[in-house]
Amino acid sequence: MNISKEKVTTKAVRIYGVCDLRLEEFELPPLKENEILASVMSDSACMSSYKAALQGAQHKRVPDDIAVNPTIIGHEFGGTILKVGKKWKHKFSEGMKYAIQPALNYKGSLDAPGYSFRYIGGAATYIIIPNEVMEMDCLLEYKGEGFFPASLSEPLSCVIGAFHSNYHNNHALHSHDMGIVEGGNTAILGGCGPMGFAAINYLFHCQRKPGLLLVTDIDDNRLGSASNLFPEEEAKSRGIELKYVNTSKYSNPSESLLSLTGNKGYDDIFVYAPVRELITQADRILAKDGCLNFFAGPVDQNFSAEVNFYNIHYSTNHIIGSISGNTNDIAEALDLMSKGMDPASMISHIGGLNAVRHATLNLPKIPGAKKLFYTHIDMELTAIEEFGEKGKKDPLFKELHNICKKHKGLWSVEAENYLLNHFGVS
Repeated sequence: MNISKEKVTTKAVRIYGVCDLRLEEFELPPLKENEILASVMSDSACMSSYKAALQGAQHKRVPDDIAVNPTIIGHEFGGTILKVGKKWKHKFSEGMKYAIQPALNYKGSLDAPGYSFRYIGGAATYIIIPNEVMEMDCLLEYKGEGFFPASLSEPLSCVIGAFHSNYHNNHALHSHDMGIVEGGNTAILGGCGPMGFAAINYLFHCQRKPGLLLVTDIDDNRLGSASNLFPEEEAKSRGIELKYVNTSKYSNPSESLLSLTGNKGYDDIFVYAPVRELITQADRILAKDGCLNFFAGPVDQNFSAEVNFYNIHYSTNHIIGSISGNTNDIAEALDLMSKGMDPASMISHIGGLNAVRHATLNLPKIPGAKKLFYTHIDMELTAIEEFGEKGKKDPLFKELHNICKKHKGLWSVEAENYLLNHFGVS
């Protein structure tokens, strides 16, 4: 691409209205002195994009005039900076890899890349990063290998933010000690989905670790996958006693889970599935001064569950919710990944820019974890576990299958490099 010319042509998926997403090619406007031109290399799908597509202009982050001024979707993306306007040359340089914190909070506005802007979003080949992003320190350098980890820094930051959001009471000072109890008992209930995997992965690599980490699910296959990716032996080497438990096998799960702590209870509990019984179970196994973090986002606006207010009063237990991370959380995610933390367990499908529209509109119906798109290629959305079968007829998938097998069946920088080289993307 010739970035010296006045205008740059991009391909992007834009939203025009309710369920009206269109893959189009158009010219970006000339770059201003306070803007940055960048390529997008990878973008991962989020349920928030699905909700925005369903609501159209009724969504709080989507402008009212998208029918005539469509915006680019996708907010979990990374790529390379191509050209820097004069205002930002002191801080950013051409060739730098980046990630974005989409929650800008610019002057109190809800405007965010992937929802609100005409020329920036993850489902695109080239974008113009507006001044607001840099003003709010929401453009961050990624120094690790590959591109897909930068795309996953935003969802990983939500996990990190949750762990930083937990608190415990310092009664002597009437203040809160932030974060999980170091060396304490932590539980992740319903923790064998992609975000639960991210939480386990984070606790393996962060500085503030629990002594006991409990991960529950009701499916042996999902628990087996978790144990394969994050073995108890590796946890032990990191100073964590890790236990995976299928709670469906116990007549009284709460009693069984409490017994693992000597009936002390769990200092920090994270609920990763919007299930009433799971919240009640979490409430029953909290330790004194325990913090219950409801991480899962329900669709039902009237969602509720039974909790014990006697314990809230006399045991000073508390309940909080977590919905997103901040810029510091993304910076922590990028730093950990640049030092070797692999977020690939969050990914289940790979596709090209041509697959974004259908995948976004049908996200709840597509099983698996994160859907990752490489915006400079055309490729139908394909589950990693289907690479082997497709490889019987297609050499590309045969080699991708062989590469993924070397990485516990997961996506990897090696697989990314092979895919991009295959399509001639540099």
